[in-house]
Amino acid sequence: MHPLEPGELYEGYTIDSLLHRGGMADLYRVRCADAARQPDFPLLLKVPRLGSDADGENLVGFETERRVLAALRGAHVPRWFDAGDIARPYLALEFIAGETLEQRLERKLAFDAAALAQTGAAVARALHALHLQGVCHEDLKPANVLLREDGSAVLLDFGLAWHTAQPDLIGAEQRLAGSNAWIAPEQIVGIRGDPRSDIFALGVILYELATGGLPFGNPQSAAGLRQRLWMQPLPPRGRNPAVPAWLQEIILTCLEAQAERRYASAALLAFDLAHPDEVAVGARGNQLRAAGIGAQLARWRARGKYRPSPLPTPAAPPPPIVMVALPHRDVTPAIRDALARAAERSLGTRPGARLACVTVVAPGAVSEAALERRSLHQELLKDLRAWVDGLARAAPTATCHVLEASDVAQALLAYASANHVDLIVLGAATHGLQLQRLIATVPIKVAMHAPCTVVLVKG
Repeated sequence: MHPLEPGELYEGYTIDSLLHRGGMADLYRVRCADAARQPDFPLLLKVPRLGSDADGENLVGFETERRVLAALRGAHVPRWFDAGDIARPYLALEFIAGETLEQRLERKLAFDAAALAQTGAAVARALHALHLQGVCHEDLKPANVLLREDGSAVLLDFGLAWHTAQPDLIGAEQRLAGSNAWIAPEQIVGIRGDPRSDIFALGVILYELATGGLPFGNPQSAAGLRQRLWMQPLPPRGRNPAVPAWLQEIILTCLEAQAERRYASAALLAFDLAHPDEVAVGARGNQLRAAGIGAQLARWRARGKYRPSPLPTPAAPPPPIVMVALPHRDVTPAIRDALARAAERSLGTRPGARLACVTVVAPGAVSEAALERRSLHQELLKDLRAWVDGLARAAPTATCHVLEASDVAQALLAYASANHVDLIVLGAATHGLQLQRLIATVPIKVAMHAPCTVVLVKG
């Protein structure tokens, strides 16, 4: 099909401009020819490329994307508006201004670990929102991630996606589906529908953003693709010494060949990227060289024994994040003990849960002097860690955080929302508020507006 020209009409849409001409589809900025139909957001028209040997593949991808996008909601995907049929296929979607990660890589920006972590966390949050709706992207790569001006991520191109409640048209074709450089090992052996495959792909993206190279190259043969079933990539710090150990630890965790050894959910990955000081760095994070020849040879010999990890099931959901809000002022030992008991009960009923222990300090609580402020934060962190260490039931991963805000409830709500917290354990204490008549406002405000379950504890 020839490119549509500006001003041309196509299926009720006026073409404004050609945005991109790809191998699978053409993208256009458009308007509804009938102004009364125009939605309150700008439109993009995606028209599959037909007239080649790839017609069948393109049409299957079109039908998959049409079904998936029509079912998705949220700020991390374009809004669906309209679609054509098999005879005249097209998708009319929300046009979102921004820059793809592919464009960012082409600009070759100077390495900045903090900025990279912020971008990675944004993509991980977008993936988590997708996974919560029962969808795996299955083709995550830099070209399919758009960054808005505010830094949030939007996921694009769902032609290879898997939806738990829809027929798997791609899987029915029994073909390898994904982009070679970013595809996960289990996808290579035919497994679809594992959210951890998207986490692997994000690990490849983070590796590329950190080093400028790909961990497994871009193989074009089946034998080349199967190397990632056993081969360990060169650690990012071996390519770029400026990569901090915590970032390498995160990236290599994402790139584990066995899905069960990666992050159990995109929310946990986003949590670590947002809190690098709390990442537990082991030998892997400090490694500068790839595994030795002997170790790689042993892994190569065992390549035929690769078995994909069992798929997550509804009966075994990803480990949740349990947040405990621990007051640092006007709190009795009874409240601290009651919070500890509630945390222990919550961890006991949520195997593998991550514990986030949080306290909030008002900006005016200490002098503006940097040394005094740092000293207070260190004291508060020490107190939080002592409280965590005293729990009878420890979490597999526990982190401590001191937040600075004048509105305690809002700070706790913002933290819970940004980190996809599943449960908040909150004490009925003042959290530094002096007026007794305001004591109830923190737990009430949190309970009313929390994005998750809230447990209120009284001493």
